[in-house]
Amino acid sequence: MFDLSITKLLVLAVLAIVIFGPDQLPKIAAQAGRALRDLRRLAEGARNDLREGLGPEFADFDVTDLHPKNFVRKHLMDGFDDDAEPQDIPPAHIGASADGPGGLAPGEAPPYDSEAT
Repeated sequence: MFDLSITKLLVLAVLAIVIFGPDQLPKIAAQAGRALRDLRRLAEGARNDLREGLGPEFADFDVTDLHPKNFVRKHLMDGFDDDAEPQDIPPAHIGASADGPGGLAPGEAPPYDSEAT
């Protein structure tokens, strides 16, 4: 995101000393640290409130999954991994369940719903 090299950090440090002065710089750094800590605490509180509000059904919910890049990677790109092996499912097992192929036992008639037809 930010490409900060050592030279850029040194330039920023020199500018901070020139602008704020060596006597004010520690106070400003402490204020910035407190502000960052408060911001992190606020974000963690909001995340906890969201989890609490969603309830136990969403206990495994991760807020970072809402980021578009992570969402696409998780939901769309998982099947396109180059090193993933294709899953070959024989046609006889498609739709099979514990009762047998298609969910029916041999000789069993499919359910009939007169209201659905």
